[in-house]
Amino acid sequence: MFKRDVKQIKDLILRNMRAQGLETPLLQKRLIDAWPTVMGDTIAGYTQNLYIRNQTLFVHLINPALRADLSMQRQEIVRRLNENVGSQVIADIRFN
Repeated sequence: MFKRDVKQIKDLILRNMRAQGLETPLLQKRLIDAWPTVMGDTIAGYTQNLYIRNQTLFVHLINPALRADLSMQRQEIVRRLNENVGSQVIADIRFN
């Protein structure tokens, strides 16, 4: 009798996504979608544009006072966003 190599479908899908280079864009999309959940609806209301480039999340805020306040909490926000996604997607955040 032979022994079967049984794997979970989740592992097979993740391995296939990595092979095709789709894992990172998916995690980046999840992180951007998590912004309102992590930061709250009030801050999300002042946010106009979010994008990731070179492991840095760029956030365009329309309120200068909020921008200054969030700049002081950058590392905590990075930690919370990465924790929400479950992976180290970004290393820094910049507000403009």
